[in-house]
Amino acid sequence: MKKELIFMGPPASGKGTQTTKLAQETGLVHVDTGSLLRAAMAEGTEAGKIAKGFVENGQLVPVEVVAAIIEDRLKQPDCAKGFILDGFPRSLEQAEILDEMLEKIDKDIEAKTEVIYFDIPIDNLMERIVYRRSCPACGAIFNIKTMPIIKEGVCDYCQTELVQRKDDTEEIAKKRFETYFSQTAPLIDFYEKRGILKRIDAVGSIDEIYQRLKDVI
Repeated sequence: MKKELIFMGPPASGKGTQTTKLAQETGLVHVDTGSLLRAAMAEGTEAGKIAKGFVENGQLVPVEVVAAIIEDRLKQPDCAKGFILDGFPRSLEQAEILDEMLEKIDKDIEAKTEVIYFDIPIDNLMERIVYRRSCPACGAIFNIKTMPIIKEGVCDYCQTELVQRKDDTEEIAKKRFETYFSQTAPLIDFYEKRGILKRIDAVGSIDEIYQRLKDVI
């Protein structure tokens, strides 16, 4: 049976880290909406050109364009056995579009869709974001409060100087959380009523959270 996982959770809830681990262990394809959009724009696909026009004008990319890019990716042969969708849907409108998309893609096969919600208090999220540092070279993520670093301010893996993202401040983080929870609350209810949403406690070490994730799927 094809396994379709939708990962949901606020910024810094650990979705990306857990998705990478699960994809490596299971072979499920990680479908990251943000990366797909950037790749489509860089490659100059039809949808990518449309998206680029909106981005360059400081506008949000229309959901229909984003959905077209995602649908094209989910139709690829490597997604035939299953995937982990990260970053979509983010609203009820997008959830309904995804339903229609999967109905077409899975028309003649047996598939099971599950939504995993990474549940974590805002205080924990704030701590993760404010103390988060990233490596501009290899992309590694660190937390100067909760994760020991071999040499202060330097990446453990490639020795590049770590940086703090411009949006990793308390003020910006609060706005991001407010937006996320206001948009996502109806979506959580939508999937819970369908009986396909499972919550996991996203507080703890990476390995602890990963074990909880495997337990529910």
